[in-house]
Amino acid sequence: MDNTKIYNSNDFQNEYVSRVVKDVATILEERGYNPVNQIVGYLMSGDPGYISSHKEARSKITEFDRTKILEILVEDFLSKK
Repeated sequence: MDNTKIYNSNDFQNEYVSRVVKDVATILEERGYNPVNQIVGYLMSGDPGYISSHKEARSKITEFDRTKILEILVEDFLSKK
């Protein structure tokens, strides 16, 4: 491999946020919650009580600004259309 690859740090951050949201969704499902309802509730209200503290899900998702999470989710949705 002689070519230099240039990476965008935003791509790494976006991927990390996406993985955390997916991880939180899996944890919520394990606890018997509807992950879509819980995550939307958190994103709309800002109340971290929507996210279980099981397996540190709450602390994982609250690392990020809610606006950034929404931005990444919408970008991901639109890119799949």
